[in-house]
Amino acid sequence: MQVHPSRRKAITKRILSWYANNARDLPWRRTSDPYRIWVSEIMLQQTRVEAVLSYYERWLNVFPTLAELAAASQQRVLQLWEGLGYYSRARNLHSAAQVVCAEHGGRLPNAVEDLQQLAGIGRYTAGAIASIAFGERAPVVDGNVKRVLARVFNLEVDIRSTAAEKLLWGIAAQLVPAESAGEFNQALMKLGARICIPKLPRCKQCPLKRICHAQKVGLQSERPVRGEKAALPSNIEVVAVLRRNGCVLLTQRPTDGLLGGMWRFPGGRIKAGKSSISFLRNEIARILGMQVKVGARIQTVEHTYTHFKVTVHAHECTLSPIASPPDTMPNSHWARSADLAQWEK
Repeated sequence: MQVHPSRRKAITKRILSWYANNARDLPWRRTSDPYRIWVSEIMLQQTRVEAVLSYYERWLNVFPTLAELAAASQQRVLQLWEGLGYYSRARNLHSAAQVVCAEHGGRLPNAVEDLQQLAGIGRYTAGAIASIAFGERAPVVDGNVKRVLARVFNLEVDIRSTAAEKLLWGIAAQLVPAESAGEFNQALMKLGARICIPKLPRCKQCPLKRICHAQKVGLQSERPVRGEKAALPSNIEVVAVLRRNGCVLLTQRPTDGLLGGMWRFPGGRIKAGKSSISFLRNEIARILGMQVKVGARIQTVEHTYTHFKVTVHAHECTLSPIASPPDTMPNSHWARSADLAQWEK
């Protein structure tokens, strides 16, 4: 889809003018340091601005430069990230900082293609960093941008489809101006977040109201088009609560998987219809080399992630009388119950 030059110019001019009067004063908008902009973009992935503010300031107090982040231990990095969620972001940020120091002389690359080679930086984040930090003419497309473009151009394609993804990135690439690319991208995202909202869009306040095709024909509430959303797959996990001398046993997740490097009760995913007791007994023997007696289920916890749901059944377990577990085991830790209670607060 080709956007006519006059229409492109009108959209750019109106959005930038609106943003100049409505931009929120945020710490990452007061800097031109690519590292600090990169940190903000990673923290803001799937996280509200209000939740990020305190973490951002604290992070930069401890790691004010890319080099200091690269030199830190992963444990220290994860400690600072604790509570912000999606911990793979912190691990990727740390890993990418080390690569930048080793392969790019400590300077974040400015090209979208080079940025996408770094852990945790996809197409959207690369475009945001390239345009905001370096002024590159790179587009960004997130959920807010998709909604704005679907309404302005009255797109009838299913927003979740591959065809829509290709179409929207193509339109965004045409709209982003050679100058003020970073401001334009931020403005477009902010317009979607504050004005062109999912339900009851505030069309009267929108700087694009006179050139929005969906608004002209009264279809703004029906855009973007969304097909049937597939049901989220469900997983079932069973875990063991093992106690000893006021402590409970935790094991560390693999670093390259879901919630990598985080601590959990020992156990694993079980297939529907299988016996929780025999599975858990065998799993503990496999991962810890310990024989346990599986007792009653003491709690069930359900949680929904972005792409799936999980139900965790926790069983009270006791060590076999002949078992004498060592104080230290690979990837495991006896944590004091009092400490766990403090973490919950």
